[in-house]
Amino acid sequence: MSLRVLLLNPPHGSIGSRVPAEQLPPLGLLSVGGPLLDAGFTVELLDADLHNLSVEEIRHRVLRCAPDVLLVGHAGSTSAHPVVVQILEVLRPVLPGVPFVYGGVFPTYHWHDILERHPEVDIVVRGEGERTVTTLVQALATGADLNDVPGLAVRRAGQPHATSAASMILDLDEYRVGWELINHADYSYWGEQRAVVVQFSRGCPYPCSYCGQRGFWTQRRHRDPVLFAAEIARLHRDHGVQMFNFADELPTGNRAAWKAFLEALIAEDVPVTLVGSTRAGDIVRDADLLPLYRKAGVIRFLLGIESYDQGTLASIRKGATTKDDREAIRLMREHGMISMATYVVGFEEERDLDYWRSFQQLLLYDPDQIQLLYITPHRWTPFFDTVAHRRVIQTDVTKWDYKHQVLASRHVPPWRVLLWFKLMELGVQLRLRMLWRSLTHRDAAYRHAMRWYYSVGRRVWMHEVAEFLRSFGRLREGMTVREFWGESLSAHEEALARVPRRREPLLRAAD
Repeated sequence: MSLRVLLLNPPHGSIGSRVPAEQLPPLGLLSVGGPLLDAGFTVELLDADLHNLSVEEIRHRVLRCAPDVLLVGHAGSTSAHPVVVQILEVLRPVLPGVPFVYGGVFPTYHWHDILERHPEVDIVVRGEGERTVTTLVQALATGADLNDVPGLAVRRAGQPHATSAASMILDLDEYRVGWELINHADYSYWGEQRAVVVQFSRGCPYPCSYCGQRGFWTQRRHRDPVLFAAEIARLHRDHGVQMFNFADELPTGNRAAWKAFLEALIAEDVPVTLVGSTRAGDIVRDADLLPLYRKAGVIRFLLGIESYDQGTLASIRKGATTKDDREAIRLMREHGMISMATYVVGFEEERDLDYWRSFQQLLLYDPDQIQLLYITPHRWTPFFDTVAHRRVIQTDVTKWDYKHQVLASRHVPPWRVLLWFKLMELGVQLRLRMLWRSLTHRDAAYRHAMRWYYSVGRRVWMHEVAEFLRSFGRLREGMTVREFWGESLSAHEEALARVPRRREPLLRAAD
């Protein structure tokens, strides 16, 4: 029996989704869609985030699709959860016999609460979904017992029940991305460049206590470098994709594999642009490879610096040094690449002097771009245990997206935290050295990237200030983090079952 599967990407109200007039395709759902298509199922994607559809418009479009199975998920998993629930509540009465499947990082860990509180959700997919969802839909088609499908959470005798953990996918090339589910012309980034999100590797070996992704992927793995480069080249040649945004936590983690990828992409001879995130230590390690980075198309890496205090870095188990951070920024500039340095507010309960010192450190680091974020504790991370006693000031879960204050600070009220936050952004990005560099840099790609960043950043800056002023009266210290979310789930941080690694050559033989 061939089932019609609808993949639903819900609208997301975060600043990153709505302020820039550009959207990226939902890689997670496309990664599930490819294996479902290959298994013989009819698959359609409804990207409600692309056009910010209302719940009523989503209802109409879902009914027109007439799915046999509805699968919903979003990359902004925690902050998208209330919207997912709202949509499924509206759809349940009009699709009474259709299984509603919910996947993503947040439901992977909160499956028990979701099945207990939200009867409209039938099945939760825990962990990576390519194999699990395909096996699930095959079981639904044949009427097989879902308790035999690893990686699910279902109701058994009316109670939430988790099946065995799914084994991680060691061969990431075993399942393909369903690119045919989208119209590439609908998606752009970096100033109207046709764009997609790609993933070379999954997982990260570093034990950062606050990271909500490390345990979800459980163990680091990477794709075949040559096959991955060939896929990027094909997307450029066949669909005109220019910009590739890496979803990896650490694409550079394996130096040999990353070098092989860069060389393979250079050999493909396609004019593409690559952006992503990595660790400053990998940039320093790869000082001799940085000419390959730039030649392959890397224009920007976000450096997960997080803090400029060595004690804080040690407490969150970052495993980084301020020396490497500064050197990475210098090396990237030397090789024509843009460094975006992060600073996260709230690891400690800062005082005004701490903000002043952080501002001085940001100026000393001299990054091309900065991204300031608010610490947002996830229930399944070890960091949750260290802040479980702190007070919550933001009870709207849609605001738990790193761009809104969610935790109270004993020493600095929310309005002054925002003031420091926004003044630090202005002070760093509008320094004369940076403005001059943006205007006079010899590389046109660098100048374009900086103009785009300043254009988007200006709108986001004003939006964040206006939004805070509108909500200021509702920010009140309330329950603790533990009372708000429940007991810690950090003991279950690893979502997948580890499997023994096979010793394989770095590259496959060409087909």
